Amino acid sequence: MSQALQDLLDLLDLEQIEENIFRGRSRAAVVPRVFGGQVAAQAMVAAGRTVPADRPAHSLHAYFLRPGDPGAPIVYTVDRIRDGRSFTTRRVVAVQHGKPIFHLSASFQVHEEGLDHQAPMPPAPDPATLPTSQERLRGYDHLAPDVVERFLEAREAIDLRYVDEPPYGRFGEPREPHSQVWFRTNGKLDDDPLLHVVLATYVSDMTLLDSVLLAHGRGGWAVGDVVGASLDHAMWFHRPFRADEWLLYDQESTTAHGGRGLGQARIHTQDGRLAITVIQEGVVRVPR
Repeated sequence: MSQALQDLLDLLDLEQIEENIFRGRSRAAVVPRVFGGQVAAQAMVAAGRTVPADRPAHSLHAYFLRPGDPGAPIVYTVDRIRDGRSFTTRRVVAVQHGKPIFHLSASFQVHEEGLDHQAPMPPAPDPATLPTSQERLRGYDHLAPDVVERFLEAREAIDLRYVDEPPYGRFGEPREPHSQVWFRTNGKLDDDPLLHVVLATYVSDMTLLDSVLLAHGRGGWAVGDVVGASLDHAMWFHRPFRADEWLLYDQESTTAHGGRGLGQARIHTQDGRLAITVIQEGVVRVPR
């Protein structure tokens, strides 16, 4: 396991300070606030630690309320909404400086047999044939060195490989609002299903709004032609998967309007199983 991945796992390993109350550390992201994927992942850790191990997560729905302060701890309070025969529901509120910054509802379910079908996996090149983040980012002379370093530091724990040029790699001309990345952790994880859900949640907030930017030929915060932030985020976990094995994140944007853009995605395992569906809306504004 890489040291960066161990550091990320340590970051997501919350301290329990009271029944149903947990505390997490923060760290700076590529923008001067707490990375939304970190808050969502920590909230799922808090929720999952109050649920029996035989009930894996099947969905989450979350709202980003305020920017997080990377210099302060985050307190997560879990509300045990329901413990049914098949489903368990938890609500988590993340608080900093006495104010809520994030709200999450998560649902867990005992394993059941039932109807089974899925959308086919879209075509994509083998991840081994694609450049790593370091190889790709080092080739972008138009990005400031500190921007490149912040990107690379944020992704040390995750091997994330774009199929095509990311928005900040080629911008100025609208492209199809569709983006694909392969990702996996930079090291093996243990077999706890919640851990794999948490890591996928963390990564899911990294690139989902890329397709919004592509539709308008924008490069994003890295080149300063838009400002934005995540507003809400939803995930459905359909089938078992491992975050330390290659996952294809197939993302598209169906609309942008009113200073907001919508991204939706499917995450498939390398052998073609549909593992996760993700939808996110974010603020996407052109600076005046």
